[in-house]
Amino acid sequence: MTISDKLLRRPPPEFDLVVLSFLGHFAWEILQAPLFASLSGTDHFIGIAICLKATFGDLAIALAAFWCAAFVGKGRNWVANTGTFAPAVFFAVGLLTTIGLEYFSTEVTGRWAYDAVMPVLPILGTGLSPILQWVFVPIFVLWYMRRLTPRL
Repeated sequence: MTISDKLLRRPPPEFDLVVLSFLGHFAWEILQAPLFASLSGTDHFIGIAICLKATFGDLAIALAAFWCAAFVGKGRNWVANTGTFAPAVFFAVGLLTTIGLEYFSTEVTGRWAYDAVMPVLPILGTGLSPILQWVFVPIFVLWYMRRLTPRL
């Protein structure tokens, strides 16, 4: 392998996924913090730590969704392909996991609570902001990953 081949070699797609997802999800977590009653009385740095912890959870969801999409997309470079099934699986796994975890954490265990200003879905009571997070951040991530990934 020549030096130019080593320089041109891309990192695994999971690297791009984690870096881009971290940027999007951490920003979203910080911006949506006022919508959570459980964060209203916390110290600034503790609130940042809570948002960082939530971001790591989002990264775990993103990786799980990515690998599910890789399974149905026949490989880890499914982002470069033009099909719609693997991205649909990616979004479905991310959204369903988020809805389930939000419901479990707010309704079952009470780990966190929404503020009165958080719009919630009528049937499940899941906050709208976490749902929108799992629509807009992955759209940005997949769009940028597709730009970074060489076509197969």
